[in-house]
Amino acid sequence: MEAARKWIQVIVAILTNGSWSFPFTKTLYQGPLKVICAPGLNCYSCPAATTYCPMGSIQQLLGGLRFALENGQYYFGFSVLGSIGVLGGLLGRMICGWACPFGFIQELLHKIPSRKFRIPRILSHGKYVFLLLFVVVLPLVLVDEFGTGSPWFCKFVCPAGTLEAGIPMLLLQPNLRSTIGLLFLNKFVIMLLFLTWAVFSSRPFCRTACPLGAFYALFSKVRLIKLHLDEAKCTNCKACHHVCPMGVKFNESPNDPECITCLACMNKACQFDAISLEIGGIPLAVPDKGLSPASKP
Repeated sequence: MEAARKWIQVIVAILTNGSWSFPFTKTLYQGPLKVICAPGLNCYSCPAATTYCPMGSIQQLLGGLRFALENGQYYFGFSVLGSIGVLGGLLGRMICGWACPFGFIQELLHKIPSRKFRIPRILSHGKYVFLLLFVVVLPLVLVDEFGTGSPWFCKFVCPAGTLEAGIPMLLLQPNLRSTIGLLFLNKFVIMLLFLTWAVFSSRPFCRTACPLGAFYALFSKVRLIKLHLDEAKCTNCKACHHVCPMGVKFNESPNDPECITCLACMNKACQFDAISLEIGGIPLAVPDKGLSPASKP
């Protein structure tokens, strides 16, 4: 199952970044697919991107809301919230584990041999701060003379945007290099910090700063597809604690908002069939792990 997850991560990354004409055009793809919302964090300005970033779009919507209202345009684009809301209701943070290109990059970096460190649980609250403050409040409140706000998270923080869009565009268009200033350097340092951190700790950006992960986490208890714990079979052996890339103690918190449903606890750790995948409350069959009768509870 882990191999299948990796293949799905690769396929989604290719599908959301499928415009490979950029080495010749040296511009962003602006075709009809650009109206599709990417499920994971994938920068709109990546030269290969064929989809838009949901967090960037929400910031643009909120940033232009005051201007629209002042000019009598009483509407709000619910397509973005509707798209990721449906994905959240169906899958929750399973998208982070199966369909986010930047999450996939962090997983690859974590495979580099090194000493590994645990991320304190308290830091997981940071992504909700970024969601509320940088994605919602600042674009709405801090506006220019025209009443338009800025996409604060994309502009000042997002390491995925720097890696996928900022650096490639500087390589494609050398004339942009003269515009490099403190803003880009700040984002470049943030990117380096998270990429380096990913070598030593599992998915640090996902766990501490990703606003999209925070949004999907809001659906952790109500999503359609999630892991199920059979408490009657659980022996509290805590094997699931040691394999989770998000630091979830599944037997203690089966609806944990940090769970990305990577299935590591089910396939790699649990020897007693206590964990299964369920759809709409109906557990799927759990494969027999070949336990001897004496080892079963």
